Amino acid sequence: MISEGIPADRGARSLAGAFAAIDAMAETAVEDLRKMVAVDTSFPPGAGYDAFADVMEQLASPLALNCERVIVPEELWRAPGSHGSRTNLVARRRSGKPVLGLYFHVDTVPPAPGWATDPLQLGRDGNRLIGLGAADMKGSIAAALLALRGAQQTGLPLAYDPMLLLCTDEEAGLYPGVRYLAEQGRLEGHILNFNGSAMPRIWAGCFGLFTLTVRVHGKPAHAGEQRRSGANAIEAALPILNALAALKPVIAQRTSALPPPPQAAGPLAGSLDISAIHGGQCGGQIPSLVEILVCRRYAPEEDFATARREIEAAIQRAADVLDVEIILTGHLMPTSDPGGPHWPRWQQALSAGFGYAAEDFARWGASGCSDFGWVQQATGVQEVLLTGLGKPDSRIHAPGESTTLADIVALAKSVLAYLAAEFRPELSPEAITPEKDFA
Repeated sequence: MISEGIPADRGARSLAGAFAAIDAMAETAVEDLRKMVAVDTSFPPGAGYDAFADVMEQLASPLALNCERVIVPEELWRAPGSHGSRTNLVARRRSGKPVLGLYFHVDTVPPAPGWATDPLQLGRDGNRLIGLGAADMKGSIAAALLALRGAQQTGLPLAYDPMLLLCTDEEAGLYPGVRYLAEQGRLEGHILNFNGSAMPRIWAGCFGLFTLTVRVHGKPAHAGEQRRSGANAIEAALPILNALAALKPVIAQRTSALPPPPQAAGPLAGSLDISAIHGGQCGGQIPSLVEILVCRRYAPEEDFATARREIEAAIQRAADVLDVEIILTGHLMPTSDPGGPHWPRWQQALSAGFGYAAEDFARWGASGCSDFGWVQQATGVQEVLLTGLGKPDSRIHAPGESTTLADIVALAKSVLAYLAAEFRPELSPEAITPEKDFA
């Protein structure tokens, strides 16, 4: 039990008292999430980051967090289909304690066809909260705010100064915000990454991802005159599509030694997907341009440059004499083994919030991606703690994405336990000394 060994005179200022405060204030997290979901931060194009920073400043300021906007220069992230300021928000507290970075990506994927409700209006079905980004990962931001609100209301002494990193362009962006922060030396302490699941997981790392935009150019003409003067770009792109389709099963045979999730049917493997096609305008006009978005997930054992050349070579062979452009529009490096000295304490904190037993935990990776490969490369720090709200039934990136209030509360308690000075100090590499006098 969390209250075990805590003197009664600490009262509400104990972790048990803060947990009770979280339970009592749970509905504030729902309202926070409602405000966040209402801001369209879908990427591409990534045009809503300034508006989202406005909302987060309003939510963070009452928690005594000082906010600073850090903007990624446009020349670093500019790519077809992207526009708007890349505004990252750093909200932090400074008291001289060790720093815990709380990382969130604020972008979502665009809403897929098939939503039964407005994806930008938080819906509620009993305990379930439904909206774009509810699980990935605006609900996690709401959980962290709830944790800090519980600490503030009860005066709970913390072992770490929290630093919220609210970052842009994780969803396959060319230059994610956390990469820029890392390369600018703006990261401190160790980091808790919320781009994961609400499950008893010990993170083993993840795949990398890159996207290529393939532009096939034709010649516009009246549809009735195409034999004399036109060149149909969509029809010209068919050999390229066939070449990519032929390459797909070849890549799928390349498996990784990264341990797969418990629910996986087999080893994790590379993948190639044709994710989007755009071209043409009307029936009376020969289409002059078609754009194909190609998505490649690659294992930590693979080399990015080699994987990219393989796809580009297949496209060029199929294109023959066509006018074709191939543009790198997104890249996330693989995250190598993120284990480190803080993981045992974080595992205990997850158990405190969600009620997991030690035997529930398993170590596994994912073919899903993270922008923390860039952080590892820029900082030389391998350790990354992982958490989040993802579950098999969360429908992340699909219509009806959702989380539950119960999981938001449990995650808030896990975060607060890890921040608290009194929680398992013997497991802290910083040699935390619990405060004896709460007066």
